[in-house]
Amino acid sequence: MSRIGRMPVAIPAGVDVKLDAANVMTVKGPKGTLTEALHKNMKINIDGAVITVERPDDEKQNRSLHGLTRSLIANMVEGVVNGYKKELEVNGVGYRVQKQGKQLVLNLGYSHNVVIDEEPGITFEVPDANKIIISGPSKQRVGQVAAEIRSKRPPEPYLGKGIKYVDEHIRRKSGKAGK
Repeated sequence: MSRIGRMPVAIPAGVDVKLDAANVMTVKGPKGTLTEALHKNMKINIDGAVITVERPDDEKQNRSLHGLTRSLIANMVEGVVNGYKKELEVNGVGYRVQKQGKQLVLNLGYSHNVVIDEEPGITFEVPDANKIIISGPSKQRVGQVAAEIRSKRPPEPYLGKGIKYVDEHIRRKSGKAGK
């Protein structure tokens, strides 16, 4: 039995959970609404304020889907209650970030500025010129947007210039002087 899959998911007060016949789950809470199509093999039971996930048999695919389905449901409930956020840091001489309306304008040493628009449900905050905070209810979308922003100028190992996660450590190389 999956250790993660058999754990129940508690539904906090103020969260509304609905399940369609086609295993499409909709979770509504104070931070927004999330909808996810879950695999048809998983049996999802909503009993009062608890969600449990069961699998039909011990086939390899069903075993692997059991914990995944429970994790997706738990992340949806957590997202509509508290939300998720990722913090990025911009390092480099002349590298700056600013927010203009619903757009994030990145000056990353290119001949042009990189402009990124806010998606529905995702918000950008720029507390200072070298920090970006991405927040939203969907863990997957917040992580994906953060990865896309980081990919505009990934950190390089010689000087450490670029966009990195706040908790990320960049392994440095010594360059020419290292011989």
